Amino acid sequence: MTPESALTFFLAIFIFGITPGPGVFAILARAMMDGSRACFMLSLGMAISDIIYLIAACLGLATIATHWGELFSVIRIVGAIYLFYLGWKMWTAPVDVDTVPTKLDKKGHRLSFLQGFLISASNPKVILFYIAFLPTFMDLSTLQGNDILLASGLTLIGLMLGLMLIAGFASRARRLLTSQKAIRRLNRSAGSLMVGAGAFLLSRSN
Repeated sequence: MTPESALTFFLAIFIFGITPGPGVFAILARAMMDGSRACFMLSLGMAISDIIYLIAACLGLATIATHWGELFSVIRIVGAIYLFYLGWKMWTAPVDVDTVPTKLDKKGHRLSFLQGFLISASNPKVILFYIAFLPTFMDLSTLQGNDILLASGLTLIGLMLGLMLIAGFASRARRLLTSQKAIRRLNRSAGSLMVGAGAFLLSRSN
């Protein structure tokens, strides 16, 4: 991968990361509820799942998307149900204008990472994106380990940068709200976004 293609690859990954989808919806909802810091492990889980797909695409495992269709369907349904549950919790969350962002413990960070991983892993079309995407930037017939490592690093940085920027903007928007009515609307909007993310996952069955 040349420096020029690496830069182009990074920009493309960044744009891919901020494209509306279940992951972005989940980041928006979490940031509006708990602040941008609570989104780090969620974003990391999504990025790691994408990197696994990226590596699989690099190694020519395109058959995963077709031969593991049933497994992807199960993951998608489980992930969607969990998002519906989180959306309901946000919709019914108590209204308190003095509430500070939730500080996650180690267990909370692990669950947040797992949630992010499932959100990304539940969409098998991600690997199809990388399969179609990678030949533009590298010759897969002469692929070497350092190419995969570089692509993985650029993907991690690009996705994390994009997702955390979204989290920062959403968190800042929450701090501007000072009334109970505004907070209630925000909680319900966040819950609706999370439910929307779950519905989006279920809709990606074809």
